[in-house]
Amino acid sequence: MIFTPTPLQDAYLIDLECRRDARGFFARTYCENEFSTAGLVSRMVQCNLAFNVHQGTVRGMHWRASMHPEAKVVRVLRGAIWDVVIDLRPESKTFLQSFGVELSAENRRAIYVPPRFAHGFQTLMDETEVFYQMSEFYQPALDRGARWNDPSFSVTWPQPIVSIHERDANYPDLTISELK
Repeated sequence: MIFTPTPLQDAYLIDLECRRDARGFFARTYCENEFSTAGLVSRMVQCNLAFNVHQGTVRGMHWRASMHPEAKVVRVLRGAIWDVVIDLRPESKTFLQSFGVELSAENRRAIYVPPRFAHGFQTLMDETEVFYQMSEFYQPALDRGARWNDPSFSVTWPQPIVSIHERDANYPDLTISELK
């Protein structure tokens, strides 16, 4: 795996190191030792799959309460997304900055989302499947979120939004106190 830093402190793009032959290729998508050597959270305890029917669907922006943060690795198995991460750590030099990147089945790229970052995406194709590896078990009481167009950060979505969950569309404006 090739770990490439993003402009946001501690967030990384992950590209495959493919071993190719006449059959195609073989590549690791996760290795606890390589994640640990790169200084990333290396223990992943849960995997999730999100299927999205329509192009233009937005999911996010989501994170976990700061007393129990989680890291995640996000990869697209079918279709494509515009993936966005936002640094929510008040002590970070990239606090409230966002980074977006296209992840697709074609480019096979993943993103490492550090603890205390918000994450969301917009589908760029119909019938898109997104695979998540999570460092913590799901606990609904720890869910936190911000609206896709919250004025605290400037996220530009590449397409019109055609589908969004009511909860995601109606989060109140972010307050710094909820990040501590």
